[in-house]
Amino acid sequence: MLAIVNAEIVPVVGDPISGGTILVDGGKIVAMGKDPEVPSDARIIDATGRTVTPGIVEAHAHVGISEQGLGSEGSDHNETTDPVTPHMRAIDGINPRDDAFREFREAGITTALVPPGSANLVGGTALVLKCAGEIVDDMVILDPAGMKAALGENPKGAYGKRQNKAPATRMGSAALLREALFAAKEYADKRESAEGGDGDPPSYNAKHEAMIPVIRGEMPLRIHCHRADDIVTAVRISEEFELDYTLEHVTEGQYVVDLLAEHEVRCAVGPTLQHGSKVENRERDFRAPLALAEAGVPMCFTTDHPVIAGQFLPLTAGIAVSWGMDYDLALRAITLASAEHAGVADRVGSLEVGKDADLVIWSGDPLDYTTFADVTIIDGCVVHERQV
Repeated sequence: MLAIVNAEIVPVVGDPISGGTILVDGGKIVAMGKDPEVPSDARIIDATGRTVTPGIVEAHAHVGISEQGLGSEGSDHNETTDPVTPHMRAIDGINPRDDAFREFREAGITTALVPPGSANLVGGTALVLKCAGEIVDDMVILDPAGMKAALGENPKGAYGKRQNKAPATRMGSAALLREALFAAKEYADKRESAEGGDGDPPSYNAKHEAMIPVIRGEMPLRIHCHRADDIVTAVRISEEFELDYTLEHVTEGQYVVDLLAEHEVRCAVGPTLQHGSKVENRERDFRAPLALAEAGVPMCFTTDHPVIAGQFLPLTAGIAVSWGMDYDLALRAITLASAEHAGVADRVGSLEVGKDADLVIWSGDPLDYTTFADVTIIDGCVVHERQV
C-alpha cells in the first residue's frame, strides 16, 4: 500500500482536492479524497505544497523505435522498401532501453502511443505502452492501437525521387491509399463469403489481413497530415470507406476547422515547438489547437518525439495557455484527452478509483516551465524520484 498525503490533487475529472490523500494498492488507485483511512503499514509520501496529477500521456511518440543518440542504428520506424506495409508492427522495433524512456519518466510521462513513422502511405500498427520496463511485451496496454498512414511530403519524398516509383504526387498518394483499402475490403469480403460456404477463400495475403480491422472500422486509421489540403484528403478518403480514423499533427487545422468539427474528427496536434522544417509545417504554432478547441473538436497535444523531445509535452500545454487556451483544457490535452485519443482512457489519463495508479507529484504548477516532476509513479511503483 502506498499513500500520498497532504496533496493538492488535480484529478482532471471532477474538482481539485486540497490537502487530499490518494491510496494505491495492487497497481490501482483504491481510494482518494480528503481523509480516507491510511493503513498503518502503508508507505507514506508527504506531498505538502505540491500538486498531484495523472501521469502525462503522449499520444504520438516514436520512443523506443526511433532511438535518440544512435542515428541510423536506432532508426527502426520506417520500412522504406515499400510504400504500403500494413503488416509491420511497431512492437517489433521498440527497444525499451532507449534512454528517452528515462527522460519521459523524469518529465512525468507515464504512457505513450508509439506508431511507425510517416515515410510510408501505410506504415503498420501502433501500440500503447507504459514508459517503464525491460521487456516491451510487459509494457503494452493496447496492441494494436491503430494503423499508421501518412499523406503529404513524407511519402512523396521517400519514394517520388526513385525512378518510376509511386507516390510522386499527392494524387498518387491518395490513389495508393484507396487501392490498399479497396484491396483489403475485397479480400475480407471473399474470405467472409468462403466462410459462409460461397466460393473458395482467397490466398493468404499478410498486407490485406492486417488491413481487415481497419476496413471493418474495428481499428482506427491514424493519418499523418499537416497541410490543410492533406487534412481534407484524409477526411475525404476516410469518409468514403466509412473508417474509424484520427488525424495526427494537423498543423493547418485552423483553415479547415469547420470540416473537422462537422465530422467530429479526433486530432493529435503538434509538434508545435519545432522550427518550420518543411513547407507543410512552416505555419506551426498554436493557432490550430486554439481553433480546434474553440470549435469543440476533440484534440490533444503531441511532440512527435523525437521531432521535439517528448519531455517538453507539459511545456507545450503551458505555452498553449499563454496563447489563450483554457488551463483545464490544456492540462486535459496532455492527460485524459490524449488517453482518449490513444484508446486507453479506461485505464489512464485521470485520477479515479479503479484506474491504473499512474500519477505524478509535481514541485509546483505542472504547466509552469520552472516545475519539476518530483515523483513519477507507474502502476503503483515509483519509477522516478528527483534528487534535490
